[in-house]
Amino acid sequence: MSIEVRDPVHGTIFLNDGETEVIDSPIFQRLRAIKQLGFADISFPGATHTRFLHSIGVCHLAGVVFDSIFKKQIFSSEKVKERLRQSFRLGALLHDVGHGPLSHTTEDVMPPLKDLDVKIYNSRPKVSNKKFPHYSEIKSDLNIRASHEDYTLKFLTDSQLSDTLKSAFKDLEPYHVACLIDKTIQDKDDFFCDQGIDYRPLLSQLVSSELDVDRMDYLERDSYFTGTNYGKFDSNWLVANLTPYQIENKMHLGLNRRALYTFDDFLISRHHIHLMVYFHHKALIYEEMLNQYLMSDECQFFLPSNINDYILYHDFRLYEHLSNSKNTWAKRIADRNPFKMLIEMHHSQQSSRPQTLVNQLESEGVKAIWASSSARLSKYHSISENDREFKIFVVDHYDRWAKPTPIDQSTEIFQKYEGARIIDRIYVAPENVEKSRKILDIV
Repeated sequence: MSIEVRDPVHGTIFLNDGETEVIDSPIFQRLRAIKQLGFADISFPGATHTRFLHSIGVCHLAGVVFDSIFKKQIFSSEKVKERLRQSFRLGALLHDVGHGPLSHTTEDVMPPLKDLDVKIYNSRPKVSNKKFPHYSEIKSDLNIRASHEDYTLKFLTDSQLSDTLKSAFKDLEPYHVACLIDKTIQDKDDFFCDQGIDYRPLLSQLVSSELDVDRMDYLERDSYFTGTNYGKFDSNWLVANLTPYQIENKMHLGLNRRALYTFDDFLISRHHIHLMVYFHHKALIYEEMLNQYLMSDECQFFLPSNINDYILYHDFRLYEHLSNSKNTWAKRIADRNPFKMLIEMHHSQQSSRPQTLVNQLESEGVKAIWASSSARLSKYHSISENDREFKIFVVDHYDRWAKPTPIDQSTEIFQKYEGARIIDRIYVAPENVEKSRKILDIV
């Protein structure tokens, strides 16, 4: 039995009884009150869509992608295939369940990780090792600030949601879903193995990688709700050409070479929507003003480490708090009285000029905010070859002599977009705009 959800992006989405129980839980319902793009609706009024709908869309795409990739794969039984498919759909459905108010904006007021007590982290590597060298320093120090990913894993493995998952799905554990969301959690059984093949690498890549179902959904969804063309790509062709690629006993994500240019377009679309939508100057100043408040001594808004209390924290609670605060920055947000952009500079590398201009303004008694936004085409730029445990491979089904190669070695897109794109903006209070223009001699 299943229920139907009408989605403006994907059309009719079907959810089974177990998934419906998860969605109906208070923990997941909280996502109805968290906007996908934070302050973006300041610039794009249609962008009021939520993490709730996005997560359901990602779950739907997970089922579509799984069926496409494994349409010819022979498993030992239909039960094993369905077990893997269901764990993947749940990983996609719950990947964002830990997000704070206004999504990424409030992570600076999350508690220390040790206060969250994420017990599943005991299965993570404690020291640097060859398999996960780039994760070695991340969670070994429990005094660091928690992130939304930490809350997600806490919800999954140690909350009412864990009990719901155990009750609704008898063939899997919350632990297995967590394994797909966090690649560094070590396997405790052969759940992801069938006939000697480990499918976890591939399924983990589809939850989080350069080519995952999360990005496939949010690019199309954000494009739709912002009313822009940025973020659009040929999703049907991309999905149809995803394929499994086995190396020894592990199954990795592969892409047919004929869809390589579609992948290029996918990366460029994501890159451009960052620059033109996510980094829009009007939304950005609200984020900067909120950060000014959250980092001030007057800030009284903190996210709790108690997972049951955290359920009550969402966008509306933050907005209510800001409207009742006497802090200058909070009042500017609540009253929609933001700083105005004075100057915008585009660079391909870090520049000292913005700081010079800020110093010049503040020496004349003008408070200035400098916001720097940096985007790169891909994470491959910052991850060394030795760190890439989970590679995506390009395969050629029309040339049996062509050797499969890692995707970053199969296209020139990474080299062509090697450099970062940096946008530096300086903002001042509306009443100081004209004075500031004279100070900086701006025509």
